[in-house]
Amino acid sequence: MRKPIKPKIRKPAAPRLPRGLPNKEDLTAFIASHGGEVGKREISRAFGLDGSDRIALKAMLRELSDEGLVGRKRNKLHVAGALPAVVMAEVVERDEDGELIAEPIDWDTEEHGEAPRILVKLARRGRLAGPAPTIGDRVLLKTDEIPEADGRIRHTGRVLKLIEKARSQVLGIYRADKSRPDAGGRIIPVDKRNMGRELAVPPGAEGEAEDGDLVAVEITRHHAYGLPTAKVKDRLGSLATEKAISLIAIHAHGIPNVFRREALAEAEKARPATLRGREDWRELPLVTIDPPDAKDHDDAVHAAPDEDPANTGGYIVTVAIADVAHYVHPGSGLDKEALARGNSVYFPDRVVPMLPERISNDLCSLRPLEDRPAIAVRLVIGANGRKKTHSFHRVMMRSAAKLAYAQAQAAIEGRTDDVTDLIVEPILKPLYAAYALVKKARDTRSPLELDLPERKILLKPDGTVDKVVVPERLDAHRLIEEFMILANVAAAETLEDKRIPLVYRVHDQPSLEKVSALREFLKTLDIALPKTETVRPAHFNDILARVDGTELAPLVNQVILRSQAQAEYANENYGHFGLHLRRYAHFTSPIRRYADLIVHRALIRALDLGSDGLPESTTPEQLAEIAARISASERRAMTAERETIDRLIAHHMAEQIGATFKGRIAGVTKSGLFVALDDTGADGFIPAATLGQDYYWYDESRHALIGERTGEMHRLGDRVEVKLVEAAPVAGALRFELLSKGDYVKAGRGGPSRKGPRGIRRETGSVRRGPPKVGKRR
Repeated sequence: MRKPIKPKIRKPAAPRLPRGLPNKEDLTAFIASHGGEVGKREISRAFGLDGSDRIALKAMLRELSDEGLVGRKRNKLHVAGALPAVVMAEVVERDEDGELIAEPIDWDTEEHGEAPRILVKLARRGRLAGPAPTIGDRVLLKTDEIPEADGRIRHTGRVLKLIEKARSQVLGIYRADKSRPDAGGRIIPVDKRNMGRELAVPPGAEGEAEDGDLVAVEITRHHAYGLPTAKVKDRLGSLATEKAISLIAIHAHGIPNVFRREALAEAEKARPATLRGREDWRELPLVTIDPPDAKDHDDAVHAAPDEDPANTGGYIVTVAIADVAHYVHPGSGLDKEALARGNSVYFPDRVVPMLPERISNDLCSLRPLEDRPAIAVRLVIGANGRKKTHSFHRVMMRSAAKLAYAQAQAAIEGRTDDVTDLIVEPILKPLYAAYALVKKARDTRSPLELDLPERKILLKPDGTVDKVVVPERLDAHRLIEEFMILANVAAAETLEDKRIPLVYRVHDQPSLEKVSALREFLKTLDIALPKTETVRPAHFNDILARVDGTELAPLVNQVILRSQAQAEYANENYGHFGLHLRRYAHFTSPIRRYADLIVHRALIRALDLGSDGLPESTTPEQLAEIAARISASERRAMTAERETIDRLIAHHMAEQIGATFKGRIAGVTKSGLFVALDDTGADGFIPAATLGQDYYWYDESRHALIGERTGEMHRLGDRVEVKLVEAAPVAGALRFELLSKGDYVKAGRGGPSRKGPRGIRRETGSVRRGPPKVGKRR
């Protein structure tokens, strides 16, 4: 049976322009409506012009150009003085709301007047592709006019592409020429890519810079011979001591580090919360357990056996979190400042807090024996370690004690002190007993169990490096981590149940490409990663268990880490792969993370706990933009923290030129080898050109550099001995010379054997493109 013929439905045609040669007004209006995206061909097609008309069109366009009404760029026309639909712009500042403001780069101020200012908008979606722009960046923007705008900002710009920082803009350390007065000086760039490339500052171009200052300069001229010349544009601060080395990262990444007067004024006016609208929980002996150098304490915990006969063997766990929402209201100066910062940034020598100290270190810090407002969650844990129920409360609490991780661990192991002696039985032992239950459930859930020790730099009083340590991982750390995870899950579940929009903490599963590359790498270690449609954390944990305690363990942990996606914030939920959780939201650190403050406000609104909750007008689109901004802020903080550690270690090692060290090849690229030292974890580079009297080619499948003539091979994970030959403390860069010999394989490019000279399979791994990352934030 033939199918019935469906009638074709014609779509209504778009309104047509008048045919024939337009007048100047119509032509100008048409060009303006296309924002610099049209040329003569598009105009001819739109108006239906033939060959003879095109000659007249050309003359008309010449007249409009002579009259200054139309401009041309790359064969595209635009109305003079109008902002094109797509424009290259430079981010110049943040406004009072923390929003980024950009200005077009190619703008003739003499002809068109003051450059228009563009409000930069990040992508309104859960995941942000690539890094977010910051001050000094050049971006490609898709612009739109703001309807009925009455100020200087009349356009918004959606970021199409983030371009590199303008090459003429360089951040560096000014070194004055002290041979004679007014002799100028030199700039030592802070970027590793410019290691060794100094800039000359001629007399009169140094501005107000003094020797040792961190400055922003503009390259004014390149020379065929000699150093490029530069002019100091901004003096950013003194780097007279290593204690100020974090200033480089702060300014290089545009991290806001000075609070606006409006925010400080609001913080000073704030008064302690009262019992009004709160449950009185001051008799509950909650305790804080933090690092010994913590300045703010935003979470406290308590546990007790559940007396309900229906939950024999279970526990009641309470997690109380500082009530920052009571002091930081939506749309306030403090709120705008917190959103602009996104999170606190932690350096070895300082903290750049998200909130002023009056809030973070005083009114919201859960100090012992002082009344503090909190939002608490009461978690009912079954004997199997699973959460049975939970409830949220807005309370007034009073911490019974402030403990450090090692102090709590020592007490539970029988080594009490004056503080823990009285609380070990009634408080600490129930906490550890509840943790033992929760751990059983965690083991069953099987989250990703990477062993990634993090470096911690200890400084001397003068700010120089004393030593680099890897703090011991204690059960006290795991106890707090698990209780916080439970509280975060409870927050996400409550808000989903109440249908309140929120910002999730999400972690996507690894991409198929990364899993495939990992699988190929593991084959070289005779380890099989199952081929399944959906990879789970348990698959990785099985592999990690196989290498635990062996020399392969650090390598495999790092390679599996690199195969993972980056955790981020989103207003859409796609789960947390690493924790193996369906829903997860950050609730436990509102002093230092804006995401947690959003979740607190959402809970206040959902449970009718006050009038300072998430505004009813908040849309998913707004939360998507907030999620994108704070995800970018988090990545910015992680990069700045890592770079500061690299610079401090480079300062520490600058006086050890010529010394030898043991380490491991932590990365292989076409240009050379990255080496991580055993003692300090310092990262350094060995250029391929210095490896030996041979041409070394890059074997991507083996993750190795191999000598074309000799067959000498250096692979990821190989143990090596190196000599330090150069240190650039300001850039945080080290250069090594390789002293160790590699394995030897068949010379040429025919594909080397995986085995060494005695048939012993060597360690290999995935390719890295730069210094190794120190863990990932959950």
